[in-house]
Amino acid sequence: MRKLLIIVPFLLFMAACENAPVKKAELNLTATISTETSLDREIKSLLEKGISMSERKRQVAVIETIFKNHTTPDRARQLAALCFTKTLGTPFLPFDLAEIALAETGGHKLSGAAVSSKGALGVWQLMPSRAKSHGYTTRDMANDEKCAEAAIRELYSKLQMAQGNLDKAKKLYCGQGPQAEQYSRKLAKIRRSMMDELDRQSSKLAMLDTDRTTR
Repeated sequence: MRKLLIIVPFLLFMAACENAPVKKAELNLTATISTETSLDREIKSLLEKGISMSERKRQVAVIETIFKNHTTPDRARQLAALCFTKTLGTPFLPFDLAEIALAETGGHKLSGAAVSSKGALGVWQLMPSRAKSHGYTTRDMANDEKCAEAAIRELYSKLQMAQGNLDKAKKLYCGQGPQAEQYSRKLAKIRRSMMDELDRQSSKLAMLDTDRTTR
């Protein structure tokens, strides 16, 4: 009888050990069930591209150069810096914020006091209702920093609507219909000019590096 009492707990222990891997596997299987949306996957893919800090800085140098064609050097530098700082920690790059600014108010000296015929405000031209939906007042849109923050939130909301398609999100930033199509083409033209400038600056840096190594 005493032997039986010893054997029974031992058998129960062995059975528990045999079942443990199964239960663990079940837990792991449950953990792998994903509720990822297409937006989540798009943001992850953007982050996984591993855009380095040096790449962001290269973009800012380009933005400053192009902004100088539309406003004063000091203002160009300030706005370029905002394109850098306000996109940190987001799925967006400085170029994304810069091209919207150029499309919206590039023809108006990138002015924080710019007001469209429809009532859109600031460098990034947000409608008062959209600014309010992101926690900002109409007066805030004259503040470049707050306007940039609101623009990032607005672009993110459009990214959700576009199910992670950034090009479509930028088009939705303008709206829908023929005007949005025209806006999208304008953005593409601006992006090409920024990429051309990026190539020019990269070539210039490469030449300088070559000169240094050959001396």
